[in-house]
Amino acid sequence: MSGRFIEDYEVGETLVSGTYTLTRESLVRFASEYDPQPMHIDEEFARGAGPFGDVIASGFQSVAIAFKLFVETGVFDGDVALGGPGMSDVRWLKPVFAGDELVNHATILEARRSTSKPDRGLIRVQHKLHNQSGETVVTCVTVSMVRCREPGNHGTAPGARCAAHGLR
Repeated sequence: MSGRFIEDYEVGETLVSGTYTLTRESLVRFASEYDPQPMHIDEEFARGAGPFGDVIASGFQSVAIAFKLFVETGVFDGDVALGGPGMSDVRWLKPVFAGDELVNHATILEARRSTSKPDRGLIRVQHKLHNQSGETVVTCVTVSMVRCREPGNHGTAPGARCAAHGLR
């Protein structure tokens, strides 16, 4: 699959990713390096005095998994992705445990051309990471820059969709 240009996104569409099963080894390795709190890395603590009865994934790992699953849908294949200026509204709703099977539901909230750079546009995406029980465990909003199929084209096909929706 080739990646998607700004003209290929529809506001309101939801992309559902494949699944990712979090292993205990991956959970502890990530947390040991980036978020070394006892609830993430110390099994004895987690099973005894910890609030969740076992080690849980770092919230940062959960967000990274959500974005990995989004990328694996193929939207950024090839050279269409140009980075991202930010993320907002991160919420950790339920703990993520080793063995959880995760899937990302990514909804396009906004797709517009840049007003200052005619070769690109911005997509704003609401990510909802679900576990195998269908519970939403993490939500966040990312903003990514993607190439335009026809740079500088604000009103003729195939960029007409952007102009038709009043996006500039």
